Amino acid sequence: MKALKNIFFGFLVSFLGSLPVGYLNIIGVEIFSILGINSLFSYLFGVITIEAVVIYLTVIFANQLAENKKILRFIDFFAVFFFLLLAYLFFANSNQTTQEHHYLEGYIQYSTFLIGLVLCGLNFLQIPFWMGWNLYLLNIKSISLVKKLKFYYIFGTLGGTFLGMLTAILLMDYLSQIAFSFSAYNLPMVVSIFFVMLAIFQVFKICKKYYGLDK
Repeated sequence: MKALKNIFFGFLVSFLGSLPVGYLNIIGVEIFSILGINSLFSYLFGVITIEAVVIYLTVIFANQLAENKKILRFIDFFAVFFFLLLAYLFFANSNQTTQEHHYLEGYIQYSTFLIGLVLCGLNFLQIPFWMGWNLYLLNIKSISLVKKLKFYYIFGTLGGTFLGMLTAILLMDYLSQIAFSFSAYNLPMVVSIFFVMLAIFQVFKICKKYYGLDK
């Protein structure tokens, strides 16, 4: 049961986090439109290879921090800021379009797997993103990262990233093919609202847990 929960929550967080349009998805659209589906898969495998390393390292660090009660209390309060920050970051990227950027032109001579490796490796925001989520999910006991269970969680996150990016890339390409004026606004807005709702729910939990306002 714990293994299934790890896979589910890992997949859910990663899938939602991969939907908003960022430079990794935009480059993925250009790779798909120019080089085809096989090159896109190679690119995505490059992305999740780096992500696997990042998530594994943040999981180990998060597991150690989760044993400290003072840190867990800080996480409860920090989670509100964390969710609101994610909502802002995803909303701030909503004005990017595949027509406004042509990132692939400078990389086309390289292997798409290598492109995925390098560009994901340069995405330093994924470190606080995964550290924050790992600690939050541990704190609310949604996941367990002891022994082999952490690998189920990592497996879920990688599946979520792959499917999330693939969904966003294919959708963006489809909309561009039918000459639809796609601003990439809707997906980031939906995910931003989701994170705002999580922040509100977290405030409620803090009030209930530390101030007994439900009594």
